[in-house]
Amino acid sequence: MPVASACLWPLKRSVPGGSTMSAFRRSAVALVGACAFLQLYTPQALLPLFAAEFGASPAAVSLTVSATTLAVALTAPFAGALADVFGRRRIIVGAVFVLALPTLLIATASSLEELVLWRFAQGLLLPPIFAVAVAYIGEEWPPGEVASMIGIYTAGSAFGGFLGRFLTGLAADHLGWQTAFIVLAAIDLAGAAIIARYLPSERRFVAAAGMAPSLHAMIRHLRNPRLLATFAAGFAILFAFVAIFTYVSFHLAAAPYALSPAALGSLFVVYLFGVVVTPLSGRAVTRFGRAKVAACAIALWCAALALTLIASLPAIVAGLAIAAACGFVCQALANGFLAASAGGGRSSAVGLYVTSYYTGGTIGGLLPALAFTAFGWPGVVALVIAVLVLMGTAVVPAWRARKTGRI
Repeated sequence: MPVASACLWPLKRSVPGGSTMSAFRRSAVALVGACAFLQLYTPQALLPLFAAEFGASPAAVSLTVSATTLAVALTAPFAGALADVFGRRRIIVGAVFVLALPTLLIATASSLEELVLWRFAQGLLLPPIFAVAVAYIGEEWPPGEVASMIGIYTAGSAFGGFLGRFLTGLAADHLGWQTAFIVLAAIDLAGAAIIARYLPSERRFVAAAGMAPSLHAMIRHLRNPRLLATFAAGFAILFAFVAIFTYVSFHLAAAPYALSPAALGSLFVVYLFGVVVTPLSGRAVTRFGRAKVAACAIALWCAALALTLIASLPAIVAGLAIAAACGFVCQALANGFLAASAGGGRSSAVGLYVTSYYTGGTIGGLLPALAFTAFGWPGVVALVIAVLVLMGTAVVPAWRARKTGRI
């Protein structure tokens, strides 16, 4: 993964073990995010193709995305609680290995129902990877370095999200969409082997005494207004991402653009802007504070979406690129806040966040279908901007620095 590795090299000193830590270990953190997000949104480049192949509506084929996000939302809190008991590294590595199985089974699907079923199975295995990874980083790195490492992890996630969509779109045009999922399963297995070998061992983890402490921690988190606002931000972030990148595929597959699956898959190169920009978010937080960075990112995100309303493919691509970068910055800000401020039961806090996040993604795959059917792409843009504005009003006050210091 040369792109992710290139983003990692400046943070050599941030990794446990000091400046002697190998490049492979530094890259392992990003690779964790890449392996999870490699699978999460792969159907988005194929939705128009699925609609034609299975004779289904946009709302029906969008279930290939929403089924996965729903499974993630249902299992995320339990993944965090299990990790608090059994250890985060062990859970992460095991889940990446097992994820290859439902990915292979997707290639055998002969109906939309089977495809949705195996996509749901994939979603059950994703929280043990990314819901736990944020807590792992928050515990294993010094507090002053958490924001930077979260940025690197999120950059790897952005690269994985791009690669999954790009490969499926390319394969669909030349080899068939089934072959794409076989390739993705092979990548997962290779990534799991590298992660198992190079992800640093836990040094600060203290196992919880059973599940009860984690469940009590969840209740405590739900009484924290700042964490509740952060959970709401997660809902809005993925709602926006899924709505934008699901329905823009239908928008651009239709006239006058008429993009092929390969072209739609290539469109997700805009995710690489997130790879480049997100690692810088940690520095921006240190200098300006999390609330100011969030306010700027949300405002720019809304402006970028407005840019996609111009009837020009270059303008749409530019708007999507800026929107993707802003979305990944907001995600890094939220993850960094959780890792730095959740206190005890970090995995539980991240599990709750992931549940809210993927509940937003599930609704973001379904609700915009009504706006798209009634008003087309402008209706989706208007809906997403409204959600982002509400997100800003909730999260910016919650993330303001306290007098004791910046978070």
